[in-house]
Amino acid sequence: MPLGIHLGERFTLDETWAAADIAEEYGFDSLWVAEGRLTRDAIGIMALLADRTKNVRIGSGVVNNKTRNAALMAVTFKTLDEIAPGRIILGLGAWWEPLATKVGEPLRKPVASMREYITVLQSFFRNEEVTFDGEFVHMDGVRFDRMYAENVAVDIPIYAGAVGPRMLELAGEIMDGVYLDFLLPVSYVDFANEAIGKGLAKRTDGKDAIDITQTIAVAVDDDDPRQAIDACKNFLTMYLMQQPHIAEHAGVDPELVQRIQEVAGWPATPEDIKRAMVLLPDEAVHRVSAAGSSAQVAAKLEEYHAAGVRVPVLNPLGERKLDTIASLARIFK
Repeated sequence: MPLGIHLGERFTLDETWAAADIAEEYGFDSLWVAEGRLTRDAIGIMALLADRTKNVRIGSGVVNNKTRNAALMAVTFKTLDEIAPGRIILGLGAWWEPLATKVGEPLRKPVASMREYITVLQSFFRNEEVTFDGEFVHMDGVRFDRMYAENVAVDIPIYAGAVGPRMLELAGEIMDGVYLDFLLPVSYVDFANEAIGKGLAKRTDGKDAIDITQTIAVAVDDDDPRQAIDACKNFLTMYLMQQPHIAEHAGVDPELVQRIQEVAGWPATPEDIKRAMVLLPDEAVHRVSAAGSSAQVAAKLEEYHAAGVRVPVLNPLGERKLDTIASLARIFK
């Protein structure tokens, strides 16, 4: 079973490089660099990882289609492909509220705007001259324009950072893969496959499948599995406070979410989260994450893989993030 690693702000730069070294050593499929809040840019880290590694694929997990013009996004990923030819993945998602509105880019018709954006990106990647007059994207006779080297097509797959059925369907229709979110149960994969299948039925390029990857919250502690479970419980509690709509996927009653939010609102301090997490049952944690001993976590990852996730992408939590990656690398090498 191939594995990936989700690299977000919880990783220091030194931990990021160490995770990349483990991925190279053990033949991981991919490294995915997060970009969501105003914490850390994905592109700079991707470029450094692309230069540091030789075999593992490097993906954005994910960047949004609001803050970079489609032409700039195309040339950015073309540049990354120069650093790591054939190893770059463009993971693309709608930005999230309320941040999008706070920075002057409110979400509107996210699926329609994504369709236009991807249509233009794919034209650039085919090395075509692009003219497009859509509701959201406008291009007038532009293309890759190097003066001192030949302009050529680039093979950069586009993956949707999708959760809802309409974006998943769009991925099946026009994209190369999906990068499914964390804190979703194994049963969600069936839902995603159904939506993707509707899109595949509309496809015009002859493809009958797209790649399915999913980032999964994980924590391993063979000395004290309780510590690993609590690391994932802390993470789930934080997201229930911030994005209570995920409660249904975790099997958490709305009344419990309300109690958690009463203990700690949002924004919450680490101490707030610790006080609130004691209300959350272990069952909810095990439903949407992989936590405990290395054997327990490996078995849970196998469940996601059997459901149709080709590449489970490890999102390590807690104080032993690198140990978690190394433990699972040895199991699945």
